[in-house]
Amino acid sequence: MGDLAVFYEWAMFAARWLHVVTAIAWIGSSFYFIALDLGLRKPPSLPPLAHGEEWQVHGGGFYHIQKYLVAPEFLPEHLTWFKWESYATWLSGAILLVLLYYVGADLFLVDRNVLDVPSWVAILLSAGSIVLGWLLYDALCKSPIGKSTTGLMLVLFVILVAMSWGYTQLFTGRAAMLHMGAFTATIMTANVAMIIIPNQRIVVADLKAGRVPDAKYGKIAKQRSLHNNYLTLPVVFFMLSSHYPLAFATQWNWIIASLIFLVGVVVRHYFNTRHARKGNPHWTWGVAVVLMLIIAWLSTSPRLPEAESETLVTATGARFMATEHFASASLAVQTRCAMCHTAEPVWEGVYQAPKNLILDNDIAIANHAHEIAIQAGWSHAMPPGNVTEMTGAERALLVEWYREGSGS
Repeated sequence: MGDLAVFYEWAMFAARWLHVVTAIAWIGSSFYFIALDLGLRKPPSLPPLAHGEEWQVHGGGFYHIQKYLVAPEFLPEHLTWFKWESYATWLSGAILLVLLYYVGADLFLVDRNVLDVPSWVAILLSAGSIVLGWLLYDALCKSPIGKSTTGLMLVLFVILVAMSWGYTQLFTGRAAMLHMGAFTATIMTANVAMIIIPNQRIVVADLKAGRVPDAKYGKIAKQRSLHNNYLTLPVVFFMLSSHYPLAFATQWNWIIASLIFLVGVVVRHYFNTRHARKGNPHWTWGVAVVLMLIIAWLSTSPRLPEAESETLVTATGARFMATEHFASASLAVQTRCAMCHTAEPVWEGVYQAPKNLILDNDIAIANHAHEIAIQAGWSHAMPPGNVTEMTGAERALLVEWYREGSGS
């Protein structure tokens, strides 16, 4: 079979790479068009039906852009649609969710101190909550509440706070934070796929048929696009949070997630106000700094007892514990890695276990065999700079042990 773990790791890397690239494209186009829309001017020379225009300079050339709320009198032959950036971002993110949190559900998704359920139940809860989020949000947008963009955003914030807390009652802290990103990003992509693009297609179809398009479709699409604009920054934070235990592995992680939404809103408010030429609300930066200081303070509270879950060996971990080389592999890890990967690190300058990964006992080592083999076996990523002088023989031992346990 070869080293399947290596190919699996590269599959995750490729999916993550695609996810980042497509996210850059989506966020870039989203930010650009919101800024463009807010900065439109209305000179007397505007053509009939045009809502506004803007002149821009970039790359050695000038661009003259005009916006029509409904459509011009004629439809040009070439029309560029902005949708695949959103779709590809969501699809690549879904692939990552499956590869990391569903395939490794018994370790990365399920925290048996929080909710002791089989992996398949946790996966159903994960997928179901993400779908439910879109259905609830869409229903709110179409309800009387949806007539007020501000009121709708306030109700949505309450829902997001509730979900932040709810996810911490279902999954590991790391998975809870990631799911807030997936929950929110699904709303954003569904806005594009289910509302914005279909509404634009209705307008295009009316033009081709010689009918006058209804302006309501553009108004609805603009509201959803504005929501996406304000939700973007929190989603990026959640996607990065899995690398920072201070965000996901503390007692108040759900409050941290909630406050991040407020940080994202005030930062986007600053830029949106400037783009609309309505002033420079510098106070927003003060609010953002204060909120981040509160978040930092909340992160100093006691960490979640996720390490205690390592007293329960997973089904996969049990196979690695039963191998011939487990005792030797465990000794190597506890000799070379456990001084940092422990509840109270003793290595100078390390104040908490990297990524909250505890490797100071046999069960924890068996449960995390894949990460150990990748980080310290096939690669020399750990220990950093080989500060504990792990030998080539020990690295080969870790690879051999992983092959025994995985049957590869």
